[in-house]
Amino acid sequence: MIYDYEVTKGNGEKLNLADYKGKVILVVNTATGCGFTPQYEPIEQLYKDYHDKGLEVLDIPCNQFGGQAPGTDEEIHEFCTLHYNTTFPQMKKADVNGADELPLYTYLKSQKGFEGFEEHPYKALLEKMFAEADPDWDKKSDIKWNFTKFVVDREGNVVARFEPIADMSKVEECIRALL
Repeated sequence: MIYDYEVTKGNGEKLNLADYKGKVILVVNTATGCGFTPQYEPIEQLYKDYHDKGLEVLDIPCNQFGGQAPGTDEEIHEFCTLHYNTTFPQMKKADVNGADELPLYTYLKSQKGFEGFEEHPYKALLEKMFAEADPDWDKKSDIKWNFTKFVVDREGNVVARFEPIADMSKVEECIRALL
């Protein structure tokens, strides 16, 4: 269960996810130098609109995809607050795939694997890029890129996974239905 995990905040404090029992949680791996970085804006809007109703955001910066989160935790936090006025908590930069991945991500991916990309102008480009790197890419639950989102309901169940190119209105619709 998601409540069995903990993550480290950007300031080094531990956050036990059991503290979020009864909340809807949006977990997202982020990067400051990515084409999807502007998604910080709608994520912050979701947080502002729904935090009082029970939404929590776990922003987990990750530098595994194109080296697009190269700064320190402090630099990343400063970038996000300066450029996107983020107010949700930011976790310590971490891996979401591979030998050093956060145990939380091992769990999330076991609950909601990759189900493909929805229609989007970048869909063909992403599929080609991943297929060239690994012919079996689409059969693996690995996180494919920055800004993959998981939604967890108030009981701690992982109910949805949204790939980076998913329409943010669909993410909001999912969250709203759970609140």
